[in-house]
Formats: sequence, structure tokens, C-alpha cells
Amino acid sequence: MKAHRNIERQCKVKVVVEKLREQLDTLINRLKAHQADVLRLSLDELKSVYPFSEYEYIISHLLAASKLTIDEYYEIRNDYIDRNLYLYLFEISAPRGFRDTWAVGQVLQLTPNLKRPSKKIDPKYTGEYDLWPDPQIKIEVKASRAVDFERPNDPLYLKALHSDSNRPFDMNFQQLKPRCCHLFIWIAAWRDRIRYWVLPSYVVEHSPHYSPGQHRGNVGEGQLHVNQDNIHDFDDYLVSPTEIERARRQVYKKELSLRKAKK
Repeated sequence: MKAHRNIERQCKVKVVVEKLREQLDTLINRLKAHQADVLRLSLDELKSVYPFSEYEYIISHLLAASKLTIDEYYEIRNDYIDRNLYLYLFEISAPRGFRDTWAVGQVLQLTPNLKRPSKKIDPKYTGEYDLWPDPQIKIEVKASRAVDFERPNDPLYLKALHSDSNRPFDMNFQQLKPRCCHLFIWIAAWRDRIRYWVLPSYVVEHSPHYSPGQHRGNVGEGQLHVNQDNIHDFDDYLVSPTEIERARRQVYKKELSLRKAKK
């Protein structure tokens, strides 16, 4: 078990630092040929113990040789952090931990006017929606993560994608219950970016991408896969974090209008 965890950790580190290693390899070429050869040879024999690694070793040598300025170091460091700012979200293995704990908490942090429901406020509440500003408006929060579609068997953190990646991706928004809420707040995470949508439940229910009957016997519950081919179909409902409160008011009015027109 311990050996398995070590292998997983090594794979994770390899994926996360690909771009960083490319940047450092370019900087190593600034050294004189014999210095670069000596450094690369020493890397082959280097023993690393966290937090001391080959990357710290390379950077310290480049700084000592005046081939990397402190400003360049800060630039590399900041670029690395920015490109992997939300990678930790792909390490949350339990789907309910990601959605119920992180995603709902994220929305509550961004929109303090919303609150969690309870039987004390809504005696008929059975967990069918997540948030509300008042008992008449019910909101369901769904979250998913952008992962490489062609690596289905890999752990999430190994197949996590950057928002600028051209790799095919798949995000599955599951257990959607359009008739149990007035609007959806969707959250999608990439390694470097988070996107938010606020959608009328009517639009989700009647989307050509919506698949009802996710599980046998679960009437009124479905799922919707968002990928590189259909993600722009939902651009009208894409909002910034600061726009969620305003958008949910407008979307609620649109939901009522759509349902009324349907009748």
C-alpha cells in the first residue's frame, strides 16, 4: 500500500511539473556546455527528500551561476502557481465532498444572501435542493471538473486539464432534478480556472444534452455532459463570481416566464 502511494505521488508530481521542467531545461542551456553537462549528470544521481527536490537543486545552481535572476525566479514561481491554482480540487476523491462541501460552500461564500434549507423553514424539504434566498425560490448547486476524456481510468488529479488545453474533456453534471428547483448554479473547475453558470431549471430540462433517468427508477433525475463540443451552448448563462447574486434574480424571472409560456 505504501509503495502504491509513493508511485501515485511520483506520477502526480511528474504531471504537475511538466511545464516547469521545460522552463528549467531552457534555463540550463544558458550555462556553459561543461557546466550544463555536470548539472545534468548530477541530477541523474541526485537523491531527493521532500521538500528538497531536483527543481530546487536546478534553481539554486542557476541562481548561483547568475543564469537566473531573482525576478525570473519569481516569474516562474508565479506562473507555476497560477497554472495549478485549483489542482487541489481534483484531489477530493469523494464526489459528495466536492459538491456538497466545497461547491455549496463556495456559492455561500460568494452570495451571502443565500442559505441552506432545513425542515424548520421548509417542512417538506427532503434534500431535493441545496440553497434558497427565501422559501419560494429553490436553487440546486452542481459541480464538475474538467478531465481528459481519453484517460478514463486515471485518477482525477492526473487527468486534470488547464482551461487552455485542446484535449477533449468531459464534465458530468449528475443527479439533476429540474422539477425540484427553480434554477441551477453550475461550477466547473480546471487546474487554473473556475467557471460559473446560473441557469433556469427549464433550460436544463429541455436541453438537447440533458439525459433523464440517470439511474433506473429515479424519476425526474438526470444528467448532462458538458464537453468541448457543447460548452458554448451555455454561454448565455456564464457569469463571473461577483455576478451570481444579480444573475440568480434575473434567471428566476426567466424560469417563471418559461414555465408560464409552456402552460
